[in-house]
Amino acid sequence: MTVPSPPVITAHGLTKSYGRHRALSGVDLDVRPGEVFGFLGPNGAGKTTTIRILLDLIRRDSGDVAVLDRDPRSEGVDIRRHIGYLPGELTMSSRRPARELLTYLGNLRGGVRPDRIAELAERLGLDLARPVRGLSKGNKQKVGLVQAFMHDPRLLILDEPTSGLDPLLQQEFLAMVREVRGQGRTVFMSSHVLSEVQDVADRAAVIRSGRIVALEDMDALRARAVRRVTLGFAAPVDAAEFARLENVRDAAVDGTSLTCTVEGSPDALIKAAARHTVLSLSSEEPDLEGLFFTYYGANGSGVDEEGRHAAG
Repeated sequence: MTVPSPPVITAHGLTKSYGRHRALSGVDLDVRPGEVFGFLGPNGAGKTTTIRILLDLIRRDSGDVAVLDRDPRSEGVDIRRHIGYLPGELTMSSRRPARELLTYLGNLRGGVRPDRIAELAERLGLDLARPVRGLSKGNKQKVGLVQAFMHDPRLLILDEPTSGLDPLLQQEFLAMVREVRGQGRTVFMSSHVLSEVQDVADRAAVIRSGRIVALEDMDALRARAVRRVTLGFAAPVDAAEFARLENVRDAAVDGTSLTCTVEGSPDALIKAAARHTVLSLSSEEPDLEGLFFTYYGANGSGVDEEGRHAAG
């Protein structure tokens, strides 16, 4: 009988306060080997505090934590050898060219092949000859991504990884994440934008005000999300035809344009629209706030009518 591998990250009852401010209020997490785990929440929800505790950059007030089956408080130095970390805020003031800085960081980890650094830099469009100090925010983010990926770590912990990247580079980054997962390694990726992780994450936790309000697979999370859909037709349509459809609300017609909100699957809307001549269609991807307001209640508390926590 095969013994299942232990979780790559576990946290149970994790709490942290800064003075009177309660940043984390009993966070529970389990991240499985070989998965991409999305850690979603608005700014200030507790994402970065959780990550810093996992890396032992700050100390928890209470709770149990294990990373790579070890306690980061007592074995943090050894654990970090196997982790690629991208912080949410990069402070880089080195006068060295990016190549020298990355080589230096690679040597601290025991050495990284120059061709590996060059390969990642080429994929991200990073000029390794330019001094780091003069790089734009987006190019500094590329340096941060290269240093996180270059030593092929068992675990990648990425805090807002696409900040400052243009859409094409965001897609390249997501391709890199998929490759890591294909190699059986694990990615823990925080973001405040649902669409940023929905294409690559296997599961996601949603954190708000220091509490986990959901923990489920991304397909289920997407199914509950709200989209704003606009359809352009060759001729005017009747709003009532669409208002009565499953998962459709707030249908309104202006000339030959229909706008509506879709909760969950848009299947009924698409089939109804196909009875007319459709000239254009746009769907605004749901943001995290939309998810909170539609599924976790108007106050985003993650508590149902009987006072229980929704999930997690």
